[in-house]
Amino acid sequence: MSARTRRLTTAQALVRFLSAQYTERDGVRRRLIAGTWGIFGHGNVAGVGQALLEAGEDVMPFHQGRNEQSMVHAAVGYARQLNRLSAQAVTTSIGPGATNLVTGAALATINRLPVLLLPGDYFATHSADPLLQQLEHPVEADVSVNDTLRPVSRYFDRITRPEALIPSALQAMRVLADPAETGAVTLALPQDVQAEAYDWPEEFFAERVWYVRRPAPDPVELAAAVEAIRSAERPLIVAGGGVHHSEAEAALKAFVDATGIPVASTQAGKGSLRHDHPADLGGIGHTGTAVSDDLARTADLVIGVGTRYTDFTTASGTLFQNPDVRFLNLNITGFDAHKLAARTLVCDARSGLERLLEALSGHRVSAAYEAAYRAGKERWDDVVEAAYRADDESAVPTQTQVLGALDAAVGDDDVVINAAGSLPGDLHKLWRSRSPRQYHLEYGYSCMGYEIPAGIGVQQAAPGTPVWALVGDGTYLMMPTEIVTAVQEGLPLNIVLIQNHGYASIGGLSEETGGERFGTAYRFRAADGTFTGAPLPVDLAANAASLGMVVLRAKTVRELREALATARSSDRPTCVYVETDPAPTAPPAEAWWDVPVAETASREAAVEARERYDRQVAGRRRHL
Repeated sequence: MSARTRRLTTAQALVRFLSAQYTERDGVRRRLIAGTWGIFGHGNVAGVGQALLEAGEDVMPFHQGRNEQSMVHAAVGYARQLNRLSAQAVTTSIGPGATNLVTGAALATINRLPVLLLPGDYFATHSADPLLQQLEHPVEADVSVNDTLRPVSRYFDRITRPEALIPSALQAMRVLADPAETGAVTLALPQDVQAEAYDWPEEFFAERVWYVRRPAPDPVELAAAVEAIRSAERPLIVAGGGVHHSEAEAALKAFVDATGIPVASTQAGKGSLRHDHPADLGGIGHTGTAVSDDLARTADLVIGVGTRYTDFTTASGTLFQNPDVRFLNLNITGFDAHKLAARTLVCDARSGLERLLEALSGHRVSAAYEAAYRAGKERWDDVVEAAYRADDESAVPTQTQVLGALDAAVGDDDVVINAAGSLPGDLHKLWRSRSPRQYHLEYGYSCMGYEIPAGIGVQQAAPGTPVWALVGDGTYLMMPTEIVTAVQEGLPLNIVLIQNHGYASIGGLSEETGGERFGTAYRFRAADGTFTGAPLPVDLAANAASLGMVVLRAKTVRELREALATARSSDRPTCVYVETDPAPTAPPAEAWWDVPVAETASREAAVEARERYDRQVAGRRRHL
């Protein structure tokens, strides 16, 4: 007797398969693919589009996007909010719809966050060749624009026959659910294959549970780690995004409470401890706090927990200056654990911290060390208060005063989202995180345009949670499109739109590196041809209103506070628009960042910048 089969198109089979996939960790089960974002064109409308329509919302919820890159950002925000235990898919047509996925895919993979990409592709049969939007290559007939997704995907396949979907779909789910492998996964779908019918085995549609493992540390590695910690006099924990992904915040707190080892955090790891915990020192690295960076310079053991050690974290190799410094890296990926010639604990963050705590019973840092870093934390708290304080509430707010007003408006479980510009540095130094998910910074790719769609994804993952997308004027102009989606779905997303008439962050970097703020202001051309005229008469608030948002304009600190309170209580998408005083009020950088400066130049600004650069680069180390 033959096995039971079901005749469906490839697209119909894929949708049914995805609807039956689940993850499970610690006894909690979730749908692995909780919904699908889509924009339809000739490459997917009759395939995946028809399959989604036929399946219905109960089988596979559908979300209508306005920009393909934005749809990926929304899916990434969703997955991050749910600790990578649930993801979303994104379907597009061929051509520009597919290539628009590349930036979002890179962001997902760099940040180790799962998203399933389903771009349309050319005809597998080449019966219509070339078709509309097809890239022709004179010597490689199997190349399509979707090949641009290969280097930014953790898994890629082109499904050229219906039956080829079976092994590929299973591999795709394996990668999405694997905490050490996850990222963007791409299944390119030729449009003729999408519509082709096949007799699928019923087993393909059976419910599958992908268990998200918590690997424990190897006993030998654990013993070496315990020895390293016990012998260290000035240990420092660097908490990365892996703490959040593994839901290890409570384990970290228990470890710190017992040992007294202080914690500094990367952009992805901020919030691993509440800001008012006595051992939480705030951000580390180029945008870090003074107390974190001072301790990092003298630390004899740096314990990285779930961090990738980017150049911002290490201050481009200049931060950890103790001649005897050594590294101990607890990470679920061996690739990251071995960085900086570290001792390794290749394991889940929660499991590793729990085992370390057991093995270190009775161990604690010296009282003198604890008193020193607590005093440094108190001094930095005073810096934060000064940056937030507005003595004149009738004045135009500075950017740090905007953060101070927002700090006063949010609740413990609100989520604050940002990705690019000058805000990430100010937030990393100054924001007082009150819960593990409150601080949502995408800084692996620092992608302008991430904030608004990511806010939608977060609200889909956590309905009822107030979400704040912090957006500068440069970022807003990159990608405001998903405002329409928030309005359509009735999601009460809050946007704080800060107008400072240009790329303020990169303008400051340009000035520091001898670029004299060239090409960074949003201004009319002056008589000499440069963009140094009056600010452009662009009304971004009116634009947000035209897309359906409630817009609240705030000209003073007092009006800003009132607008933020109104926005938080609103049940509609709301934009708080504020023009800020451009005078810098954020604390200066406490550590260096390597942006190479022209070695030869005729302009004085660049010559002086190169002299500064040469002095700084001399402090770089290779930790071997």
